[in-house]
Amino acid sequence: MGEFLAIIGLIFYSVNIIITKIAAARLNIHVGFLISVGLNVLFGTLLLLVSLFFFEEIHLDWNTKGFFLFLSAGFFSTYLGRWFFVDTIDKLGPTRASAFMVSNPLFTTIIAWIFLGERLIWLDLLSVFLMLFGLFLVSNMNQSYAKKEIAAGSELSRVKSSFSFHNLLHSGIIVAFLSSLSYSVGNVVRGAAIQSWNQPIIGGILGAVLGLVLHVITNKNTLEFFGKLKTFDRKGVILYSISGVITMSAQILSIASMRYMPVSISNLITMSTPVIVAPVSFFLFKNQETITIRTIAGIILVLAGISAILLL
Repeated sequence: MGEFLAIIGLIFYSVNIIITKIAAARLNIHVGFLISVGLNVLFGTLLLLVSLFFFEEIHLDWNTKGFFLFLSAGFFSTYLGRWFFVDTIDKLGPTRASAFMVSNPLFTTIIAWIFLGERLIWLDLLSVFLMLFGLFLVSNMNQSYAKKEIAAGSELSRVKSSFSFHNLLHSGIIVAFLSSLSYSVGNVVRGAAIQSWNQPIIGGILGAVLGLVLHVITNKNTLEFFGKLKTFDRKGVILYSISGVITMSAQILSIASMRYMPVSISNLITMSTPVIVAPVSFFLFKNQETITIRTIAGIILVLAGISAILLL
């Protein structure tokens, strides 16, 4: 059950990466972030109401510990993690942004081991190794395309050959790792929350509400948002709205899967987005992704790791 939920979540997260890249070319990413998180709250609330009205087995209960854990997860994932990740997609492109998330499962496994006491059997560890190595291969694009994709970002026109902290910061690399670390912390906190309070929909809503409030407070575009709403690119608004629905669905599925399996395994599956993003981007962006034999081998290794987890 947990594996199935995690795989569906993986598909949703992958689709969101592609949609966000397309939407970022039509509408400011910070405005889009506000739209996306707003739709998180609206769609999550609608989903909760539908569940309560049409499914008798679903009921509300209260757990203070779970409540605050889900709020904390919202701060790290919905606010910090997604803020950094959207910025990373805009600066580095969808494939490189997805590739940098390879570090996310590693961070999550370490944090879950330290704070949740998760222990994986050797077969699970072997599967994790296969998937991490496969993700590394998928993410290892040739340098010519990497520079092209970075240059395509709206906030970066070129990458200098000299190495410096300034270039790293503006190239999006540091932002990418901050996104990965924030998501990792948020995932571990969600894993702890779902064990205390089995309410994945409410957990997703709480995280989205806190993320939205924090974003409204800190986003300089908030005051201008409603006044300029009619002037925004309509397709961009629609794409970010779809992104909001998709990410909320993915979050709920990911949270629910943690009830049935280790947080580290659930997160590793849902974060294997390069396996889907790389080939889809290959066709959407007219062979710009330069997929190689190494990329294909990486995808096969990741799929083998997921299959091993499902079958063992």
